[in-house]
This record gives sequence, structure tokens and C-alpha cells, in this order.
Amino acid sequence: MMLNDLPTPAVVVDLCRLEANLERMQALADKEQVHLRPHTKTHKSIDMARRQVALGATGLTVAKVGEAEVFAEAGFKDIRIAYALVGRDKLERVAQLMRAGVRMSFCVDTEEGAEAASAFFTAEGLEAEVLVETDIGYGRCGVRWDLPASASWTSAVDRKPGLRVVGILTHAGHAYGGPKDDSESLREALERVSEQERDRMLDFAAALRDAGVASAVDGSLEISIGSTPSISAFSNAERHGFRVTEIRPGNYLYLDMTQANLGVAPLDHCSLTVWATVISRHDNPDGSQRFFLDSGKKVLTSDGAFGSKGFGQILASTDPMQPLEGTLINGLSEEHGWVRADGRVDVSVGDRVRVVPNHACVVVNTQRELHLVDGDRVSGTIAVDGQSRVV
Repeated sequence: MMLNDLPTPAVVVDLCRLEANLERMQALADKEQVHLRPHTKTHKSIDMARRQVALGATGLTVAKVGEAEVFAEAGFKDIRIAYALVGRDKLERVAQLMRAGVRMSFCVDTEEGAEAASAFFTAEGLEAEVLVETDIGYGRCGVRWDLPASASWTSAVDRKPGLRVVGILTHAGHAYGGPKDDSESLREALERVSEQERDRMLDFAAALRDAGVASAVDGSLEISIGSTPSISAFSNAERHGFRVTEIRPGNYLYLDMTQANLGVAPLDHCSLTVWATVISRHDNPDGSQRFFLDSGKKVLTSDGAFGSKGFGQILASTDPMQPLEGTLINGLSEEHGWVRADGRVDVSVGDRVRVVPNHACVVVNTQRELHLVDGDRVSGTIAVDGQSRVV
């Protein structure tokens, strides 16, 4: 099948770019001597996870128990839920996976959550591996890395029956904020957050050792960091006798306008695009035109992107990837992509275009399958096995 034979809208993945992205991240992990535990919330695909493991990934990261169940059923045996689990229903499902022989681990960051998990797993006769989610500057979930109370609380969690603290985990989400001011370049911003993420986690590890957390004392503490932007600038280092042990990027295999605009990777590395058809076109009184794509919020996502005014970038070419100058996807309805274009853009009803979305992870979750393309040839499909597994 050729690309033009695909009904639109369709989400397509360029095979050569995909493979290069996968190989680049594994090479970085190998160079910095860390385990790569990719976050599968981006692709939600058994096939993609198998590709990652075949290249050297040592386990998987998921966001929700439902995703863990999908990958466990497919035979993956080491799954980390990078999320604080609250609710007996979720703990019961984790216990079921543990009894099935899957190494499961999950996050805690509150006394209520830790106490509930302790009571549950003690009653079940199990010991759960937990990581203390750590806030190193993003301000979302996690205990503060720099508060003495955080270290003493972690030590208390480690002593709770039914739980064992195996590590600490953070997400440097503030890497998505870009430069702090005009004096800082895109690369400098990534390096700043990446170094902060690394060093603050290593400082916290040392505090846990001083507080008597067993895994920190014996040197087995897992120090897990990850966001595609911060990992793009990551270099490991020893601090207080500790080093980062694993990285958890997710978006890196597909990339999107957010990553391109942040300077994480060039636009030409983006492997995922939306294949769309122009379904309507009209002239505006000011000489511009408006045209509409058959891809709205349900495909392109209404997420914004750092450095972008619109909802994705229409391409003029894909080899190399070049923006279609003079176009702006300035609005989305459920089923329509609204595009404003200046008079020099030659677009007709029935034309097909490729769009790099702002946020690939959200786009993937709208699809049951993606289409692998090699040039203009459709070479296969990627099942989104964990689609809508948000519980």
C-alpha cells in the first residue's frame, strides 16, 4: 500500500527516523552507564516496547496499572509505575501481577498513600517495592528533595511492613519551560535543568543514606530520572558516592513540535506525523485564505507547544522535513483543523498534507493503530495496545 492509499486522518510513523531515535537514546544510556527504562505512555505499544528491549532497555515504565497489565500479559517482567498509587482496587491489581511473577514497583509520596499500601500488602503477605517520588523543582507530586523531613519520612516508609524502599524517582517537567530569560539559550536551559535533576537527586540519595534507608546504606538505591528534554542533555556523574542508575524518557522515539521547539532534536528527527486531507478552502477579505483539515482535537490534540502559536506544523516536504511557510493551524474543532494561510500558499480541496503535532503522546492515545511508512510506502502497522488504559 502507498501512503496516498491510506484513508485520512491517519497517524503515520517514519520507520527510518523511528529506528534512529531508538538507537540514539540507547546509545546515550550505554555511554552514561545507566539503565534505560522507557516510559511507554508515549507509544502504548507492545511492538515498540519489544524494539526498545531488543536494543537494550532493561525494563518498562508505565503511568497506570492498566498499562502495566497490557505489558505484563505480553510477557514483560519488570514494570515500574511512575505514579503514586492510591486506591485498594489498584493495589489489588498490582498484587495480582506480583503473584504472576512480574517485578512491580510504584511510587509513594504521602503518609496516607504509604500507610494504605503498607496495610494492604502486609495483609496480603507480600512486600511491595516502592520508590519515593521526589520533587526537584517541578512542583507537581513528590517530597521535596531538600527538606530534612523528606529523608526522615522516607526512612519511616522503609520500616513499614509490606513495603521496601528500593529507590527515588523524579520527573523534571520544568524542562518544558525553556530558557529562564533571554540570556539563556535553548541548549543551556536543557543543560541547567538536567544538571539540577541529576545533582539534586544525588544529594537526596546521600540524605537517605544518612537517615538510614537500607538501600541507600548498602548502595543498591535506584536513582531514576526522566523527561525527554532533560535526558537529551544528560551526563552522569558521581556525587557523594552515588550515580544516577536509570533514565525514563518516553517521547524520544516519536518526538513532536514541543521537542523540536525546545531544541531537544531537530524537526527532521520527528518520526510521527498526522496524514490529513484538505476538505474545505475559502478566501478571506484581507487576501489571506482559510482552509480546513479533516483532523481536529480528536487527532491533533489541543495541547500547545513551547514556541508555537498553533496546534501543529504543516510540512512542505518530509525529506528533509520543512515547514510549509505561511500557514498556521490556529484553531481546532472536534473534527476540523482550522488553518490560516497567506495568499502565496497554493492549497486545494483534496490535497493531502503531513502535520507534526504539538504533543505526540496525546495523539497516539486517540488511535487504535499507527501506520509505519518507508518513504511513500506503508510497510506495516503499530498496534496501540494500551489505548485509553488510563485507570
